[in-house]
Amino acid sequence: MKISYNWLQQFLQIDWEPTKTGELLTDLGLEVEGIETKESIKGSLKGIVVGKVLTCIQHPNADRLKVTTVDLGDGNPIQIVCGAPNVAAGQKVPVATVGTVLYDDKGDSFKIKKGKIRGEESHGMICAEDELGLGKGHDGILVLEDKLKEGTPAAEVFNIETDAIFEIGLTPNRSDAMSHYGVARDLRAGLMQQDLKLELISPSVSDFHVDERTLRFDVEVENKDLVPRYCGIAITDITVKDSPEWIQNKLKGIGLTPKNNIVDITNYVLHELGQPLHAFDAQKIKGNKIIVKTLKEGTKFTTLDEVERTLSADDIMICDAESTPLCIGGVFGGLQSGVTENTTSIFLESAYFNPVSVRKTAKRHALNTDASFRFERGIDINMTEYALKRAALLIEEYAGGKMASDVSDFYPVKVEDFQVFFSYESAYRLIGQEIPKETIKNILASLEIKISSETEGGLGLTIPSYRTDVQREADIIEEILRVYGYNNIEFSHKLNTSISFDSNKQTKIENVVADQLSSLGFNETMANSLTKASYTALSENINSDADVAMLNPLSNDLGVMRQSLLFSGLESVSYNLNRKNNSLKFYEFGKTYHKYNEKYQEDKHLTLFVTGNRTKESWKTNATTSDFFYLKGIITAVLERLGINNLKSTPTKNDVFSEGITLSLGKIKLVDFGVVKRSILKEFGIKQEVLFADFNWDNVLKLSSKKNIKVSDLSKFPSVKRDLALLIDSKTEFKEVYNLAFQSERKLLKEVDLFDVYEGDKLPEGKKSYAVSFVLQDETKTLADKQIDKIMQKLQQSFEKNLDAVLR
Repeated sequence: MKISYNWLQQFLQIDWEPTKTGELLTDLGLEVEGIETKESIKGSLKGIVVGKVLTCIQHPNADRLKVTTVDLGDGNPIQIVCGAPNVAAGQKVPVATVGTVLYDDKGDSFKIKKGKIRGEESHGMICAEDELGLGKGHDGILVLEDKLKEGTPAAEVFNIETDAIFEIGLTPNRSDAMSHYGVARDLRAGLMQQDLKLELISPSVSDFHVDERTLRFDVEVENKDLVPRYCGIAITDITVKDSPEWIQNKLKGIGLTPKNNIVDITNYVLHELGQPLHAFDAQKIKGNKIIVKTLKEGTKFTTLDEVERTLSADDIMICDAESTPLCIGGVFGGLQSGVTENTTSIFLESAYFNPVSVRKTAKRHALNTDASFRFERGIDINMTEYALKRAALLIEEYAGGKMASDVSDFYPVKVEDFQVFFSYESAYRLIGQEIPKETIKNILASLEIKISSETEGGLGLTIPSYRTDVQREADIIEEILRVYGYNNIEFSHKLNTSISFDSNKQTKIENVVADQLSSLGFNETMANSLTKASYTALSENINSDADVAMLNPLSNDLGVMRQSLLFSGLESVSYNLNRKNNSLKFYEFGKTYHKYNEKYQEDKHLTLFVTGNRTKESWKTNATTSDFFYLKGIITAVLERLGINNLKSTPTKNDVFSEGITLSLGKIKLVDFGVVKRSILKEFGIKQEVLFADFNWDNVLKLSSKKNIKVSDLSKFPSVKRDLALLIDSKTEFKEVYNLAFQSERKLLKEVDLFDVYEGDKLPEGKKSYAVSFVLQDETKTLADKQIDKIMQKLQQSFEKNLDAVLR
C-alpha cells in the first residue's frame, strides 16, 4: 500500500524527516518497506530558468531556425538556436541551461549540451510544454508571463511538488489503516507517546446541503446480511473534465492514473478515508431505482474492462428497476453504467458490503481492485455517509454539481461499538513488564478507545467501529504494546526453555541428515512450492499434463505446483551468484506435486546443489573446485550414515544432466546426481558448472527404517596397510577391483582405496595403472608378516586371473 507523506501532512502538522516518520510507522506495526521520492514533474525542472529573448534573427543556414540571444538574469546573455515558429524578441521563456537533464514522455532522459546547429553556436534550449513535462503541446515554445524576472527558477514558477511515498506492508487485520486518514490516526498515537500532541485534522462536511430535490432514486436492499448499509445521493449539472492539478498529483504520487474529475474524486476519497465509492451515470439507471440483490446463476455481465463475465448466484449486484445489472457490488463497475465525458448527472454510491461475500466474488472473477481490497478486509461501517458527503462536496466544487436529492441511507441494524474488559494483570503477564496505569490510559485515549468503566483491576472499554480487528482482551494488550513500543520492553538475560521429544522417526532421520550436511558446509534452503509453468519445457522428464495448476494464481511466476526441486534451487543459485556469492552448497527437503488421471500425488525429496570452490584459497593451499566426485562422496556419506550400502550405479536417464549417475539398491532408485546441462543453466543466467543431486526421500526413508546400526569396540590390535600398483585394462572400473578384493579375503580385509590413476604414453595401448591400498586387521591378535604376505599374494593372483592385471 502506498502512502503519500504530503497527504499525511494534511491530517497531521508534522515536520519530521520522512525517514524518521517511516521508522515510527514501522514501530507501530505499519511496516515501511521502502520510501520513494516522487516529483510532480520528473526532474523537478532543475536547471531550467526564466529567460528573456533579447534578439531573434533568421538563421543564416536554415530557413526554419532562428538565432536568439537570451538574458538569464546574470548579466551574460547567451546565444540559443531555436526552431519554434513562435519565438520572438521580448518574450519571457523557460530556458534549459547547459548540463540540464530533461525527460521525454517515456521517462527517458537527455542532457542539454553546448554545441553548434548548422554552424551557429547554441548554449541551451528554449523549451516547449511537453519538453518540460507540463503538458502535451509542441506547436511552439512556452511563453511565460511578462512580469516574471529573468533567472527565476522554473520550479518556483510552476509550483513543483516533491513528495515521499511510503510503501507499507499492511497486514490483513489492519483494515483501519487502509487509508491516509487511518495511517495518520495511528501516527498521531505514536507521536503522543513521544510527547508530541498533534490535532488530527478531519476533512469537514459541514457545508453539505441539498440544493434541490429534482432527481430522486429509491433504494431497495434485498439482503441486509450481505449489505448491512447502503447510502447514495443524486448529483446533477456536473461537467466531466480533467480533475484539478492537486488531485491529479496526489493520485499520481501513489501510482494511480487520473481519468476525469468524477472518477478521480471517488479514488481520492477512497485513499483518503478508506471508503470505496462508485458513481453511476444517472441517465442509465432505469426507473430511478437502485436494487441491491443477487441474480440467477449464469447471468452475463460486462464490466468496465470490457470483459463479459458469468455471474454467480452469490454475487452482490447493483441493479436498476428492471433488474438490469449495473455493477458488481464492492468489486467492479459495469461498462454500460459508467461515467463518460457526456455524463451530466450521477448517482453516487457509498456502501458496506459483507467482507466474506466480496472476497469470494473477487476471487471467483479474478478481480483484485482497490475497492475489493478494502471491502474484503472490513471497512468502517460508520464512515459510509461521511465519505459520501465528502466526495459530494468535492464534486460540487470541481465538477459544478448540485445536490439533487437527500442522502438515501439503508441502515436497518446500527452497529454498536464493541465492549471489552481489560485486566492490568493480564497485560503485565503477557507483556512481561509492568507499564504504568496512566501510560496505558493515555495510549488507549490516543487510539480513540474509550474507558466506559474502571476498577482497581482493570478497565471496561468501548472499541470504535473502525477497529474490526480488536475484539478480545489480548487484542487490547497488543495495541498497548505496539504504541508503547516493543523496543521499550526490557529483555531478560536468562533464557528459559523446555526440552521437547519428537517421536516421529522420519523427522529424526531428516534432522540427522540435516546436521550432517550442515557440518559439511551446506546451507538449508526453503523454496516456494509454486513455480512457473514454463519450467516444464526444460526437461522431457517433466510432463506439463501432470501440472497441478492454480485456479487463481497470484502471478504467472506462481502458476503451478512444482514437479521438480531443481528449478527453484537454480533460482536460489542464480540469486547468490548475481551477488558475488560464487561458492555455494545448498540442500532442501521438499515435496513435488503431480496429477495423474485426475488423482494427485506428493513425493518427498532431498536435493543438493554444489557450485564453485570446495575450499577457499589461502596462503597455504590453492582453492579446490567442487567436482562430480566430491558430490558423489557427500551422497555416499549420507546414505552410509543411514545404513544404506552396496549401491548399484548406472548412467542416469534424467535429461537435466549432461552427465550423471543413478544410485539404486536392487530395483529401488535412491538418487540421481550429476552435472546440470548448460542449456538449463543458461535459462537462469548461470555461467559456471552446477552439480545437482535429487534423492527420492520416500525410498530412502523406507530403506533406512530397515537398517540397524551396528556398534563394536575399537580393536586393540593394529591395522596394516599395503599397496599394489596394477596395470589393467582401461575399461576396468575400480568397483571391479574393490569387489574382487573382498571376495578374495572376507575376514581380515577392512578397506580398499584407490589413491592414484595413471594413463599415458608410457603404458601399453588400452591399459591404465591403478595404485590401490589395502588395510588388513585381525580383531583378536597382531598380524604376522607371513600372514600379511600370504593375503597380498592371494589378492595379486585374483587380480591377475580375473582382471588380467599385471603387477608393476
